[in-house]
Amino acid sequence: MSRSKRKNPIMGHTSCRSEKQDKKLWHKCWRSKQKMALRSPHLLDLEAISPILEREISDVWAMGKDGKQYFAFYWQHHLAERLAAEYAKNQREKINLKQRYLHQFMAK
Repeated sequence: MSRSKRKNPIMGHTSCRSEKQDKKLWHKCWRSKQKMALRSPHLLDLEAISPILEREISDVWAMGKDGKQYFAFYWQHHLAERLAAEYAKNQREKINLKQRYLHQFMAK
């Protein structure tokens, strides 16, 4: 996967790599509430059972990512150039840093 490349420049506003743990916890809680609702003795009619909605269990704002945003190629080049100019000591290093930053932006 080291050479995999992002097809669309859409990235999450995040402080974490993935929401896998958040989703696992959400599904675990959702499944247990569904089982309890189906096993409740006072509901004999299956039509009376309403499905438990996602918003009743968890809040998406409590998860690791806060949404997504389109990160246009123009802004990627602009940011890579600015960062390379800030940290590079000579022209050759600036070119290499810009290429490295562009590669990082489009890596998965």
